[in-house]
Amino acid sequence: MDVNLIIAFSLLLAGFLCSSVGQGGAIGIIAVLSFFSVATLDYKSYILIINIVIAAIAFIQFYRKGHFHWPIMWPFLLTSIPFAYLGATLELSGTTHNVVIGIILVFLAVLVWRHKQGDRLTNRPVDQILALIIGGLIGFSAGILGIGGGILLGPILILMEWAKPKEAAAVSSLFVLLNSTSALMGNGPDNIEITATLYMWCIAAMIGGVLGSYFGSTRFSQNTHKYVFGSVLMIASVKLIFF
Repeated sequence: MDVNLIIAFSLLLAGFLCSSVGQGGAIGIIAVLSFFSVATLDYKSYILIINIVIAAIAFIQFYRKGHFHWPIMWPFLLTSIPFAYLGATLELSGTTHNVVIGIILVFLAVLVWRHKQGDRLTNRPVDQILALIIGGLIGFSAGILGIGGGILLGPILILMEWAKPKEAAAVSSLFVLLNSTSALMGNGPDNIEITATLYMWCIAAMIGGVLGSYFGSTRFSQNTHKYVFGSVLMIASVKLIFF
């Protein structure tokens, strides 16, 4: 099989898994391209655009099912957007930063898998001061990495019991959408030729995103959602640590 078709199928799967838990798919897409030795920095703007489209689809799906709650969202958003723009404008060596974030994601994945919050529990009120601080840190990291930041926000919402898994996915999807847009503005355009292969990769990732957001918002239980979320975190950590 042609390697470009294998990459396309892998991107479809990455889009499915990420969008099913409210992520735009950037971290999964970067992991796939890195595995196949594709220079992801050359495609940073395109990855952000795909992230925006998939996150928008995921948000619509989770919002329509009643999982989005604005009071959970706004404190994180207030500081994350400007810091995502700032992070995207900086030319930093990201190796150490990536490894640190990757190790954090491993711990978050294990904690999410072990977390016992169920459908009958009510959410704790969001600590707004802490949320403002967390939002800024996540936004800055997301801008540097070229992702939407929901991969960090989602598990924090679950572990702090500020949101159930599907509510965390709904909030994460809008968080990813807005922060990816901010990061795209700070990043500027890529100087790369648009080819049929690039179109194929983008379409495959977006198809996966449509399917994933549908299953995540309508078919997955809260418990299934939690385990899929943990799996996505582990995939993201592998990329950040080893590629």
